[in-house]
Amino acid sequence: MTDKRKPRDVQPEGWAPALGYANGMLMADGTLHIAGQIGWDAQKKFVSKDFIAQMEQALKNIVAIVEAAGGTVEDIGRLTWYVTDKAEYLARQREVGEAYRRVLGRHFPAMSMLVIQALVEDDALVEIEATAYIAQD
Repeated sequence: MTDKRKPRDVQPEGWAPALGYANGMLMADGTLHIAGQIGWDAQKKFVSKDFIAQMEQALKNIVAIVEAAGGTVEDIGRLTWYVTDKAEYLARQREVGEAYRRVLGRHFPAMSMLVIQALVEDDALVEIEATAYIAQD
């Protein structure tokens, strides 16, 4: 039997294992901490070198982790975005909005954005982390 008071690692079925970190950590109180997600698929292959495609995939990854924990998009309370190119983000706002709505619909949690020099994965253009609340029985 699993001790419900202990944090639980959340890993969507079929995903390559995370090495040295957890993609998601569900706490006893229902808070789900989601590690920064980048534009690669379940097998850690980048879907594209395009900013919008990577952003959309990162959001899809977040949704997959939330759903693996038993939640829905509406359970996401916070997103923190890390982008490497502010000018591209601003120039592509319309596409950003369209891709965002394809994945998260009209759910708009609290958000922050940071412009950074680089990400750990050289091909990554954006990384998004999240916090969600999954009601516990």
